[in-house]
Amino acid sequence: MKIYRAITRVPGGLMSVPLFLGMVVNTFCPNLLKIGGFTQALTGVGYPTVLAMYLFTAGTKMSVKTAPRMLVRGFGILLSKVAVATAFTLLVAKLFHGSLLGLSSLAVMSAMVNTNGGMFLALTGVMGNEEDAGTYVVQSIETGPFLPMLIFVGTGLAVIPWLTMMSVIAPIAAGAILGNLDEELRTFFVSHEPIIVPFMAFTLGQTIDLRSVVAAGLPGILLGVGVVVVTGAACIATDLALGGTGVAGAAASSTAGNSAVVPQSIAMADRRYAAVAAPATIQVSASVIVTAILTPLVTSWWYERLNKNRVGSS
Repeated sequence: MKIYRAITRVPGGLMSVPLFLGMVVNTFCPNLLKIGGFTQALTGVGYPTVLAMYLFTAGTKMSVKTAPRMLVRGFGILLSKVAVATAFTLLVAKLFHGSLLGLSSLAVMSAMVNTNGGMFLALTGVMGNEEDAGTYVVQSIETGPFLPMLIFVGTGLAVIPWLTMMSVIAPIAAGAILGNLDEELRTFFVSHEPIIVPFMAFTLGQTIDLRSVVAAGLPGILLGVGVVVVTGAACIATDLALGGTGVAGAAASSTAGNSAVVPQSIAMADRRYAAVAAPATIQVSASVIVTAILTPLVTSWWYERLNKNRVGSS
């Protein structure tokens, strides 16, 4: 059976498929795996441990050896995405009392702020240059829930103890330090990161009841379209302003598969978001799939537009 091949054909499949399976188990057979010992560790109670492992491996990707121009463009794309995500989150929170078209401020922030790194590298590898791909070194700061938590605290939308914030950044920092001290360690952990993702997704799924998120699907599709249009426009404009071609900006107009962990992580830190965390997770997961379809199309369109302009000017 070609199970792995079938899963990887689904956009963000290593995240979304186990996530859905975990939700099915939690919804219809909530006590199936709660028999104690190692088996129960694969339920929702094991999610924080697996997430910590993932954050550590994500930290090992961060390199301090980055060319200045690449660094500037990477920070520019990162800041434009953060700025757009923050602006729209505040809009939903302040003007629409935390919900717009069924989308919570938690869902908007989680979907908009993180870029799908694998897709970004694949798209810039085909249609961009080495510098385009290298800008992701800086953008990898987006990985995981720490940056959304920082924005929520900074804007006053959440009250999260600093010790909790530090507990999120500690494994990332440890990974970054070790990854920069030893290239072989970085290569080892980065190459094994995909092994952790399905377990993280499955345990996360077992914190969500599908019955509470039946109506979350359509808003999730709208969220995905909004991420591509809004963050895509902002990132392309920033990339062009900083001397790029816009390809890296277009390739950044996606939602990362690991963004699905952000709503629950923030809800664990600030229980006021507990009620909207489940539907937000579904909506962000939908955005992952929608952007996985639309972002390559947008990037290809921009790339073809560049080529036509080059031919026209020659």
